[in-house]
Amino acid sequence: MRFFPRLSTVRGSIFGPVIGLSMAVIALQSASAMEGTAVFADPSKIVAVGGSITEIVYALGEEKHLVARDSTSRYPKAALDLPDVGYMRALSPEGVLSVNPTGILALHGSGPKEAVDVLKKTSVPFIEVPEHYSHEGILEKVRIVGKALGVDAKAEVLARELDAKLTAAEKQTTSIKERKRILFVLSIQGGKILAAGSETAADGMVKLAGGVNAVEGFSGYKQMSDEAIITARPDVILMMSNAGPPVSDDELFGNPSIASTPAGKARKLIRIDGAYLLGFGPRTADAIHDLAVSLYGGQVTD
Repeated sequence: MRFFPRLSTVRGSIFGPVIGLSMAVIALQSASAMEGTAVFADPSKIVAVGGSITEIVYALGEEKHLVARDSTSRYPKAALDLPDVGYMRALSPEGVLSVNPTGILALHGSGPKEAVDVLKKTSVPFIEVPEHYSHEGILEKVRIVGKALGVDAKAEVLARELDAKLTAAEKQTTSIKERKRILFVLSIQGGKILAAGSETAADGMVKLAGGVNAVEGFSGYKQMSDEAIITARPDVILMMSNAGPPVSDDELFGNPSIASTPAGKARKLIRIDGAYLLGFGPRTADAIHDLAVSLYGGQVTD
């Protein structure tokens, strides 16, 4: 998952074996030559960085191209059999290059910047896939991944299927007049709530599912003051499961600021798998439906 540029703790599997200096020197021999590549000349051994990228490759039926994946790529289950080159925001050039890839397909936001800069200057083509937390952003990712692998026609078919599913999922809440105010809590650090503002995957999902982000005034993920949380008046707290340090219900609702909100008083909490909820990939239409049902129950129309 997802996935968060401001996470304070980096997780993921141990990087692949470190390769020798001689290999790194060879890989760096054509600096910047491959930047701007849109199609892999040789897609036989691709490293996928970003859970949604890996999911799209599998959804296209092109997983035979994959030689490795990053630690956020945990779906489908078959992807777990691939070598893990590390957490997408803490990549090691040596780890990525250790599998001798013919191409690197990475979601925007992969890092750190220094590592990505090194990878972009190697002789291995590097294609960066934009990340926009929207309906159209998902279709764009599908088309870019398909083009990179030389399967534009298959990508267009998948994009059309997902377009129809996303449109149907978004329509399920159009008749609901009283929208829930949602506070997405990424973590609790030292008693402080780290919440999602605008321009985040959480903000995008809340809106697609017919909710309202209770947070206003900042973008990204930031710590909120007790006063700001009380002022936000969330009806529901939304959190990820299977991602980040665990936060128990008692810890969450024992927080004085959360306890003072409508969500706290009603102990209204929704937990959804992080990669599923915030991946913005082939499963997002289903995630929109599930979140909407959790928010509005029988008011959701199929």
